[in-house]
Amino acid sequence: MKTLATFLVLLNYFTRCHGWICTTAPSHQAASQVDAGNGMVVMTDKNSNSFFLSDSSWSKLGSVPLKHVSVGSAGVWGVDRDNKVYKFSAGDFFPTHGQVLIQVDAGDGKVVGVTSQNTIHCLDANSAAAIEEEGNLNWRTIPGLLMYFSCGPVGCWGVNSGQDIFFTKASPDSCSLGGWNRIDGAAVKVEVGSDGRVFVVNQSGNVYERTGISEAAPQGTGWTQISFCVSIKHVTYDLGRLWLLTDAGVILNCI
Repeated sequence: MKTLATFLVLLNYFTRCHGWICTTAPSHQAASQVDAGNGMVVMTDKNSNSFFLSDSSWSKLGSVPLKHVSVGSAGVWGVDRDNKVYKFSAGDFFPTHGQVLIQVDAGDGKVVGVTSQNTIHCLDANSAAAIEEEGNLNWRTIPGLLMYFSCGPVGCWGVNSGQDIFFTKASPDSCSLGGWNRIDGAAVKVEVGSDGRVFVVNQSGNVYERTGISEAAPQGTGWTQISFCVSIKHVTYDLGRLWLLTDAGVILNCI
């Protein structure tokens, strides 16, 4: 325990990576996933509890056990261990119907996600904003197979089971997508920030940012590695802050 405490103190003072200065976020044991969007940071732990960051501590988010949670302009969404999809409203998560998913992304008005068979699905912004507890949602199936999917204002990014990275142009308010473009590199996770910045984590726990993203080149032009002294499991970005989850379950806040 003393060794871990020493490591965290040193990390707070000495982690400077390609312009990023990182400190440890408020501690929480057994964090398993983190997501940031719309000015909010949420996380789940290994016991399927969900939390949101409030000032300098984590506060419980709803009563439903969830394995994955996402926050963005489409609200707060999550999936449980049975792959049922939930939306947060009026103080708690309620179940939705029409699709089962293993991962959701709520960062761009619409809600997107993938199934355990790697099929890709999208709920347009109007449907996501107007859902009620009863009735099936009209999820649109998108051609292709991905194991992780994230969308932003410029486009959508995904990775497949072969760790290939793909990009497609997308309307922020609908499920209208263009064709898939294979991007150089390999990753197991990809996240798009609310301003369109893109970050990936590869199988070795290394983090990269996509460079050269613009209206003329929405898919970007290259990758820049952000070096860390620990292996990273998950990355997310919002409002100028990079949030990282280490393999040890420590959440880092980088500016």
